[in-house]
This record gives sequence, structure tokens and C-alpha cells, in this order.
Amino acid sequence: MLYHLLYPLRDHFSGFNVFKYITFRSAGAVLTALIVSFVFGKPMIAWLRRLKVGQQVRDDGPQSHLTKQGTPTMGGLLIIVALAGSALLWSDLTNKYVWVVLLATLAFGAIGFWDDYLKVVKKRSTGLRALEKFGLQIAAALAVGFFLFYNPSDPKSTYLSVPFMKNVLIDLGWFYIPFVVVVIVGSSNAVNLTDGLDGLAIGLVGIAATANAVLVYLGGNR
Repeated sequence: MLYHLLYPLRDHFSGFNVFKYITFRSAGAVLTALIVSFVFGKPMIAWLRRLKVGQQVRDDGPQSHLTKQGTPTMGGLLIIVALAGSALLWSDLTNKYVWVVLLATLAFGAIGFWDDYLKVVKKRSTGLRALEKFGLQIAAALAVGFFLFYNPSDPKSTYLSVPFMKNVLIDLGWFYIPFVVVVIVGSSNAVNLTDGLDGLAIGLVGIAATANAVLVYLGGNR
């Protein structure tokens, strides 16, 4: 949004020329997401506690897990709002891949919300069954994979760029689609499974997002 509002004014004020740089807008998006998280994080936790939206722990699990009963859940809503809001504010909204990422994020966020809803409201401690969750995740990732495969940005869109190896490109061909599925579903569950009961997914998201950002930057600036 800011890109479309301010970058066209670069002829009147040269300072707005910085909006053409992805690095600048990425930094702005990160800062915006952090501010949103810091400003609304504590009030949202208090709000979730008032609603008694807490972690449901199975009685047949380890006794140490019972101390986590009631840990506020559904905090992923704040992550989604911060990420989507900052992306809409700083991205080039004419870029179709921005919308692909946003829609994929919202789709996985919806799956996570439904999982938490079943745990908190329906009192099903396991939430979505494993097959249900994986099925929905794979379906969403497949949609992304097929879209990217059939809407390439250039002839080498299905090539895998190896970081730190400038001239190494691997053409995945049709294997690009299952590769996309593995990366998206794997990344999602790497955070989800590691998170555990403490409600600290944001730290894991930060680590995963930073690693992915470095790889994307290196791949896009070969």
C-alpha cells in the first residue's frame, strides 16, 4: 500500500525512491510486525485469559504437562494479523506472488484456528486428527504448488537455486510441485510440533522466518 502511495511521488521528493528497494520494504514490514506484536500482544493475552481460551491437556499424558493447563492458545491470530497487515502495508500489491503467500498464510492460519477451536470450544484435546490436519495442509500446499508451476514468472521458475553456489541451478520439472508441498507442510509442522505446550510459537516463527528470509534473499540476489 505504501509502495503504491509514496513511490509514485519520487519525482517530487527523492527520498521516496527508497520504496523501490525490496530490502527497505522488508525491513519496514519486519518493524511494523514487531510493533503490532508488542502493542497488541499483552492485551490479547489478557483478553484470551478472560475468555478462558486455554490449552487443553490430556489426562493420560505426563504429569508435568498438567501444569500447562489453561495456557492461553489461539495467539496465532496475532501472528496472522501482524504478518498480513505488514505485508499489505509494505508489499507491491500488483505482484501476484504476494497474494499467493498471503492466501497460503491465511489458509494455514484457518487450519490452526479450527484446530484450536476444537480443543478449546469442543473440548477435544487432540484438536484436528492427524489425517485431517495433514490432508488440509497438503491440499492448501498443492494449490500453491500448482499455481506456481502453471504461472511461472520466468522460464527458470522451477529451478532450485543452491545458496552460496552462484552457478548451480537444478531443474525440478514436475517434481517442483511435491517439492513445494514438502517445504510448506514441513515448515508449518516444524514450528507446530516444536512449539509444545508453552504457547511460545512466536519465537519459533521468528527463527524459521529469519532462516527463510536469508535463503530467499540469497536466492533472489544471485
